[in-house]
Amino acid sequence: MTSDAIAEQAAEHDRLSLGTQAARNLATTTKTVPQMQGITSRWLLRELPWVEVSGGTYRVNRRLKLAVGRGRVGFVQTGADDVRIVPETLAELPLLRGFDDTAVLADLARRFVLRHFEPGEVIAESGAPVTDVFIIAHGKVEQRGTGAYGDVQHRGVLIDGTHLGDEALHRSEPVWRHTYKAITAGTLMTLSRRSLQEVLDGSSRLRSHIAERLAVTGRPVNRKGEAEVAVASGHHGEPTLPGAFVDYDPAPREYELGVVQTVLRVHSRVHDLYSDPMDQLEQQLRLVVEEIREGQERELLNNREFGLLHNAEYDQRISTRHGPPTPDDMDELLTRRRGTRLFLAHPKAIAAFMRECSRRGVYPTTVVEDGQAVTAWRGVPIFPCDKLPVSAGQTTTIAAMRLGEDDQGVVGLRQTGLPHEYAPGLNVRFMGIDERALTHYLVSAYASVAVLVPDAIGLLENVDIAGARD
Repeated sequence: MTSDAIAEQAAEHDRLSLGTQAARNLATTTKTVPQMQGITSRWLLRELPWVEVSGGTYRVNRRLKLAVGRGRVGFVQTGADDVRIVPETLAELPLLRGFDDTAVLADLARRFVLRHFEPGEVIAESGAPVTDVFIIAHGKVEQRGTGAYGDVQHRGVLIDGTHLGDEALHRSEPVWRHTYKAITAGTLMTLSRRSLQEVLDGSSRLRSHIAERLAVTGRPVNRKGEAEVAVASGHHGEPTLPGAFVDYDPAPREYELGVVQTVLRVHSRVHDLYSDPMDQLEQQLRLVVEEIREGQERELLNNREFGLLHNAEYDQRISTRHGPPTPDDMDELLTRRRGTRLFLAHPKAIAAFMRECSRRGVYPTTVVEDGQAVTAWRGVPIFPCDKLPVSAGQTTTIAAMRLGEDDQGVVGLRQTGLPHEYAPGLNVRFMGIDERALTHYLVSAYASVAVLVPDAIGLLENVDIAGARD
């Protein structure tokens, strides 16, 4: 026996009262319910106004829109000088929208030529003739214009997949309306006007498609690209008033409820013998529901069919000018829509924004939401959400949203009153007991999210969160 053990045994003999280790055998411990580190604030689920979808499908009716939005072209890159356009994504060009002849698109994609550019290089200059279509494969390009007094104005930052010049090539003598200057080094794919004409000459179907698109886009539209409603104003006497009607989108989008599910297994012996003072099934179910709600919020943001990050219009996406999110970037994101209700950002993006504010001597205010102080910019709360993805290059996205049906904003979709409902839009079904005495419960949560009009949500992309810049 060691000297320490001998000393401990001697101390036990000299004890004048019952020791704590022995006393614990007669005491009831004070315990917590099972804790879970993965629970977050889930601000998106809390702030979304929820619409009851009793039929399981939600249709968004809109006015007919004639001006087609500009999507982004996709690329496959296997090396610095081996960059190829995904042919099907050329249909994101407005004049090619809806064109599905893959052979013609593949021929068009093969004719693009790779070109590298350096920081500060002028890619196209205002007033110069448009002789090529440019598609940015990688890098940042600044769009510049000229103000009323001859000063240079910043008109935006263009990033990967953006195309330039294609909207002017059908004109007789097209010229560049803006100057495009490289902010970073990068890569362009260029298509000459002659190569485009060769493809047009060889495809009557492509010529017909472009003629149809030009005929549609030639109709009068309002500033949002919707079919114009003719009205008269400022007249006197008894002139003949214009007749009008509001045309609707003939193929409105329909949203179906998505589902997040799992099967909870609990051994009957555990439930029978070890449910005092805490019910084992209740605690297991509580933590499973928390995990499902976390997955539900992740789906509302990242699902490729209905997730907000994949359904924001490309003309509502902007890029940071220099990398970290600055007050200028947040102002531009904020002013692209009326009635912005909230920003949603990764916690690291909020920290990067605060660093930029501190650098400028700007101090954002706070607002109180659900009894909690939340950082705000221009009075709009910035809610943290770790479901926003962070790329390997340490960049992420900040979202800005308007909410509610009455405001033509973003709404959450769910159905309540489900059979065996445990919480709104979530039910728990008993599936039986198997031969191993395991009880099975199917836990399902149904929800989706809809953007009622395109400017209800905007994204600030390429948000650098790696650290402070010099």
